Amino acid sequence: MQRPFRQVDVFTSTPYGGNPLAVVLDAGGLTGEEMQRFAHWTNLSETTFLLPPADPRADYRVRIFTTTSELPFAGHPTLGTCHAWLEAGGVPRDSRTVVQECGAGLIRVRGDDRGDLAFAAPPLLRSGPVDETLLTGLAAALGIARDDVVDAEWADNGPGWVALLLRDADAVLALRPGRVPVDVGVAGPHPAGSPYAYELRAFCPHDGGTTEDPVTGSLNASVAQWLLRTGRVTAPYTVSQGTALGRAGRVRITAEGDDVWVGGSVVTRVSGHVSL
Repeated sequence: MQRPFRQVDVFTSTPYGGNPLAVVLDAGGLTGEEMQRFAHWTNLSETTFLLPPADPRADYRVRIFTTTSELPFAGHPTLGTCHAWLEAGGVPRDSRTVVQECGAGLIRVRGDDRGDLAFAAPPLLRSGPVDETLLTGLAAALGIARDDVVDAEWADNGPGWVALLLRDADAVLALRPGRVPVDVGVAGPHPAGSPYAYELRAFCPHDGGTTEDPVTGSLNASVAQWLLRTGRVTAPYTVSQGTALGRAGRVRITAEGDDVWVGGSVVTRVSGHVSL
């Protein structure tokens, strides 16, 4: 069956500088196994599948797959899917906000005055201190000393992130990790006067080794909640991610009341149909 398809670039306005996402715009009738097989074939960090909402408050429902498993929530798939849905003619119930239904519940997405999209960070599923044994193992896997970690906290909003804070952006960019035991995000501040407040990198165990995600919305969301809560940064601010991979990811963080919004540019790179 021919199904409308988009491949989009998320968190960048630089051609092919962000994180790519495959979006199947009409996934009706597909089984989870068929979705997983296609996501494995695309070989992208995530592939999403649009379905009619089950919750009457939502505009659409999305299922999010990595090459090996389904996720309840992920950030760049949220923005990329919303962009593709709107571009294909989707009309939200509320002209100001799109409501996405996913495994983590209802996620609000809105546009800004730049024409970009931003999602409201979902609540954390797990937070708090990291066990010292795990923290020591993570430092070793990253090739740094335990004392190089300024602070650490669980920052799990679905994928399972542990967040580490290093002394500065240069220390983050210098990382050459070995095999990490869990999904780990590493942040370090840029110097005063830089256009970016923090540099982020995201490492995940994959096929017996470690893979690095170019630009990671879920990690930026949970790290922003952590850094804002602990007073290490004030919003609005911009994060740079993907530098070590030759990408130009830019993530904008804003805060309104209790809401933390994670936003950036999304551009369609491939448009057509897929046999699925």
